[in-house]
Amino acid sequence: MPAPALLSALQVRAEAAGFAAAAGLIRALGPDRAGALSGLLWRRLAPLNKRHARARAHLRASLPDLPDDAVAACLAGMWDNLGRTSAEAFHLGRLVAEQERFVIDEATHEAVRAARRHGAVFVSLHQGNWELASPLLDALGLPVAGVYQRLRNPLVDAMAARTRAPFYRLGLFSKGHETARRLLRILADGGTVTIMADLRDLSGVAVPFFGRPAPSTIFPALLARGRGVPLFAGAVLREQGATFAVRTLEIPVARTGDREADLRTTTAAIQAAFEASIRARPEQWMWGHRRWER
Repeated sequence: MPAPALLSALQVRAEAAGFAAAAGLIRALGPDRAGALSGLLWRRLAPLNKRHARARAHLRASLPDLPDDAVAACLAGMWDNLGRTSAEAFHLGRLVAEQERFVIDEATHEAVRAARRHGAVFVSLHQGNWELASPLLDALGLPVAGVYQRLRNPLVDAMAARTRAPFYRLGLFSKGHETARRLLRILADGGTVTIMADLRDLSGVAVPFFGRPAPSTIFPALLARGRGVPLFAGAVLREQGATFAVRTLEIPVARTGDREADLRTTTAAIQAAFEASIRARPEQWMWGHRRWER
């Protein structure tokens, strides 16, 4: 094996070994202790990363009326939430089995009932503990299919996928053209699909988000309109530690003779729902990613 390829293979295995060791420690600590420790570490260390400055810039541009102390508190809360969420990802089964950790609104139960009858598309955002959204639907008796972004390290990707797969009884698929066809078939058969829809998508459409055009995925709107199923936006918001409030809102799906306009209108409605949720709990959204063009 050439030297560069050998070094790359060794790096892949070293990263995988580190991931497995960290996963073992986190599982041994349990969700509450692991989440608290991870949140503390992220609050202390993450501000040293360049994403902290980006997150601050996005927060100030989006919520310009926030005073400096509120901005600092929001950023600290964001890193704490991200740290807790990363640790809780290794305890999904245990968390959703302990229903006392969740306060679920009636709109969520009604959405689950509707999805059982007709199938549905659920969208969520990187707020609170988004990793729990699909497992919670599964725990409520609604099998779902999901989409995930494949990780660069194939060994770590395989381990992460094995952790999530049991909660996606209709399939967990990496992004791609074949995945779109699979999800359309699942919806045609009365199944339910879950999608994270708050990240920048340069192949999508630019719709308003905190007063600025933001490239956004049209995929949820395409699926819901194409298969005639309802569309719901949900969030698993953190309350205290590893306890959560679950909120769901039905998004109207535009269905006129103008397909392109319908997709834009529905996508804008999704992002407006996300913006309202973020404004209510800004310390729990992932401000550091590149959501806008610049």
